[in-house]
Amino acid sequence: MKKFISFALLIAGFTLLCIYFTEKTDVLGLENLPFSASFSEENGQLALTWRPLPYPCFYRVEAYFKTTGLLADEPEYHLADRSFTVHPSYRAAATAIPMYYRVTAYGLFGRLAGPSQLISNPDFPSPPAPVSIFHYTKQHPASLMPYLVWHSVPTAVCYEVEILSAPPENEQGTALSQKYHLFSTQQVYTNGWQADLTPFMNQPQLYWRVRALNLQKQPVGVFSKAEPLVCDPVQPMPNRPLLNDFDQMPNTKMPLYPVYHWIPMHNITHYEVELLTAPPLHEHNTTPTPDRAWYMAANDSFSCYDEYARPYAGEYYWRVRAIDDNGNTIGTYSDTDTFTVETHLTRAYAAAFGDSITHGGGAVSYSPANHEYNYMTYLDFPTLNLGRSGDTSHTTLLRFDTDVLPYQPYNLLILTGSNNLRSDTTAAEIIADLAEIRRKCEENDIRPIFLTLMPIQPENIYAAFQTETDPDWHEKMDKVNAYIRTQPFFIDLEPYFYDTGKHFMDTSLATDGLHPDIRGKMLMAEIINRHAYLLRK
Repeated sequence: MKKFISFALLIAGFTLLCIYFTEKTDVLGLENLPFSASFSEENGQLALTWRPLPYPCFYRVEAYFKTTGLLADEPEYHLADRSFTVHPSYRAAATAIPMYYRVTAYGLFGRLAGPSQLISNPDFPSPPAPVSIFHYTKQHPASLMPYLVWHSVPTAVCYEVEILSAPPENEQGTALSQKYHLFSTQQVYTNGWQADLTPFMNQPQLYWRVRALNLQKQPVGVFSKAEPLVCDPVQPMPNRPLLNDFDQMPNTKMPLYPVYHWIPMHNITHYEVELLTAPPLHEHNTTPTPDRAWYMAANDSFSCYDEYARPYAGEYYWRVRAIDDNGNTIGTYSDTDTFTVETHLTRAYAAAFGDSITHGGGAVSYSPANHEYNYMTYLDFPTLNLGRSGDTSHTTLLRFDTDVLPYQPYNLLILTGSNNLRSDTTAAEIIADLAEIRRKCEENDIRPIFLTLMPIQPENIYAAFQTETDPDWHEKMDKVNAYIRTQPFFIDLEPYFYDTGKHFMDTSLATDGLHPDIRGKMLMAEIINRHAYLLRK
């Protein structure tokens, strides 16, 4: 037996030596082999593939996004995710911002080939245009009320969908077709729309396309490429809301106060969301679950903000139904979606605490469910999202004990008071709230790291929300930020967010004049990442 073991060890050692020699000397010439990757997509599923090396190895796939370029010495790309596979393919999530991927091959003793050149996600053409996800062909025809779904365009406030009788005269232009136009609507505030094609049943052929619009209903980029819309009247018509989980950022989690979103049914504006702690007994039924944990009517046609924090660990399930004026179900319940609240057995490293700027969302139509509008998505360290939309500095303070203390974070990023700038609240009242938050942090061995308030743009706030702003907002902000700059730990965001006049929020960073959009949230994270030395280890 000992001789056998000795012989086996000898063979293993010799094999490792051969592998080491092969990899370190590159006797097979692997480093000089062309090594590139390419994307394919089907129904919103992206697949990155490459030619496998003729040698046993594994592959590292790295995903990057571009930084804002607004900070000096900031690298052009920021690492978002890293995965490993032994297969010559990788399923990439359809993300809501352009992502860039790089593949490197490794053997037992180090790199063999690559890295490949960065390859971009094909869902973000230039100039910007929506890319369709659902394709209705002769092999897969549409019903007379199909869902038209596309990848979202960053910072688009809404979309315009056009139905045509033939491909347009100017493919991927900026104007509606003059010759083949049948119908169009600009009342689409998410990346999908249920069409009603019954008025066009006599048309021999239909096409559709979509373009992104800004707050003033001006084009953001161009129309998408016109897609055939092959219909079959026999096909059953969708009779339930469609869950909107098409564009997801990697490694994101539901915030403490969840937000649920979907693609609405045609011409239906009233919905009801129910939350469960177990899967429903019956999918796609019409009656509410008897023991549901929570439910809420949602007059917003495509999202619903949970009024309660969800701190308890476990699996949660939710679904949505359209309802009429009497609360009766229109069609059936949607599919059921799920999210997990993790168990926290140890203290959290960091948490973010504040109002909607922390909670997430931006560009008027995007909620915290759209994680690309969450600055924590771009941080270099794990951070719990304890934000709540609509908070003032005082309501943030009032929920400290219930929403912060259960997690006992070592570090608390605090940004609240922006909503007070718009109201008649005084700077002294905001400062008093911040001082009490600091006291509570120190009393509980939590390091308070205050973020200065960013400027706002009252004209854009009014255009987006039809609400007035206190004309003394800037004076109040100056006083609050002067207080924050006296704190032991603070990060100064304010100087980076001004327009060229140095008085208002830069519209290119915040469409609605208050909530930073994707680029603004990235910039917040880039500034915070540079001050990570302030955080307790």
